Amino acid sequence: MKTVVTIGRQFGSGGHEIGSKVAEHFGIPFMDKELVAKTAKESGFCEEIILNHDERPTSSFLYNLVMDTYSYGYNAAHFVDMPISHKVFLAQFDAIKKLADEGPCVIVGRCADYALNERDNVLNVFIYGNEEQKIKYACQRFGYDEQKAKDMCIKKDKQRQSYYSYYTSKKWGRADSYDLCISSSALGIDGAVALIIKAVEQFEQV
Repeated sequence: MKTVVTIGRQFGSGGHEIGSKVAEHFGIPFMDKELVAKTAKESGFCEEIILNHDERPTSSFLYNLVMDTYSYGYNAAHFVDMPISHKVFLAQFDAIKKLADEGPCVIVGRCADYALNERDNVLNVFIYGNEEQKIKYACQRFGYDEQKAKDMCIKKDKQRQSYYSYYTSKKWGRADSYDLCISSSALGIDGAVALIIKAVEQFEQV
């Protein structure tokens, strides 16, 4: 196997669980919160700082500054004065690229599809669901009451959409931003896993 699978996901859609099961099936590394530890180890940032800025939106007017700095590297003069949120983004960007260099894996969120957009061995997946099923899943997985689950679905998706929009040239959750979009409400967790596995196998034959 040579494929890197990236998974974008709506909150409550089961994207983390689906990604974990896909990685387990193929016997490859799975990176969601694990990416935080990897980024911390390679960048020198403590995990708490990275978690505080993980997939959080930031000021859009600084977008060009961030990408210019990424182009020139960490030694660029204006990197020193860059907000910590942007430094964390760049550190995660590098960690994602290094992880993909090491071999096949499954990476959840963090604009991984954009970080790896120049590679031809990457399959980009988006997991979504209907409101009722996402709220039910969030209640079961995180122990939320119904209102808390509903609020978190709205809040987290807004954060992820803003973060993705600031740092990429694509639209979060829109079909043409991905290779495969799957409704976990329609197929269930295991059905989504099976579809991704089949898609990977077909992808590697192309």
